[in-house]
Amino acid sequence: MTSFPGSPRLMKGAIIGLDPVNPISSVIVFQYNPDTMTRRLEARATGGNDNSDRSEAFRLTGPPKETITLSVEVDATDQLETANPIAVATGVYPALAAMEMLLYPKSATVIANAALAQGGFLEIIPQEAPLTLLVWGLQRVLPVRLTSFSITEESYDTLLNPIRAKADLSLQVLSYIDLKVTNAGYYLFMAHQIAKEVTASTNVINSAFNIGFSLKL
Repeated sequence: MTSFPGSPRLMKGAIIGLDPVNPISSVIVFQYNPDTMTRRLEARATGGNDNSDRSEAFRLTGPPKETITLSVEVDATDQLETANPIAVATGVYPALAAMEMLLYPKSATVIANAALAQGGFLEIIPQEAPLTLLVWGLQRVLPVRLTSFSITEESYDTLLNPIRAKADLSLQVLSYIDLKVTNAGYYLFMAHQIAKEVTASTNVINSAFNIGFSLKL
């Protein structure tokens, strides 16, 4: 899956978990950018049902609920050809494990909570997952929650390590409606929305230009 040497160098997408305890294991840079991404937006509104006030029909209570689905491919073929020691020993399993760990509580916390339960503590607070970011270009750095994760392993080495796999990810974008004002993701989403508003305003210029061009024709 080696790319053509004369092709332009693309910015890599990534999923990053901001875990101060173990930051390195939470950085997943896409080996190959997905060819497609599906984004579904659902309005947060007060109107639109039979019992709603007609004066509230256009009232928005917050930014839309956004769900992103994409497929990420990982392949150790090139690394195996150059005898990369990690690829030789484990294939693409480290990349898959790094993505999977976004859904796992830390084992140290699980062990500590089990010890507290054995000691008679009745109220044990579940561990909070790290702030997870989807990085897709300079204009889209979004706080997200990984809601579902499906892995298709397509090939194996002699030790049954996967050497090629595809991961189908479903991500829920977290906005300032979902996060506390003290959370860094609150401000990342706000910056994203402001950037989107600026980008949308440039479409007015494009539309005016297209209208003028069509009138000339």
